[in-house]
Amino acid sequence: MESAGYVVESFASAEQFLASASAGHAACLILDVQLPGISGLELQEKLIGADHRVPIVFVTAQGTQANRDKAMRRGASGFLSKPFRREDLLKIVGEAIEH
Repeated sequence: MESAGYVVESFASAEQFLASASAGHAACLILDVQLPGISGLELQEKLIGADHRVPIVFVTAQGTQANRDKAMRRGASGFLSKPFRREDLLKIVGEAIEH
């Protein structure tokens, strides 16, 4: 993402992200479904509950249809199963930030 010109900040967990100053200012989140602590899907739910509508792109090895459907119903900008192409991620993130 940095090589494509994006400013990137990473976090060890969803809880660490929520406790950071970035939680209210992120332009887009790239999340895995499986995270230590609360899951990516749970983080998405918490952000919706707090009326924080940051675009979310899921990248995951847990790419079940149920997870994909749940994420997309809740407004995820994209859901990529690993392995995925760099170009696909860049395209989805770019479109998410534009909207």
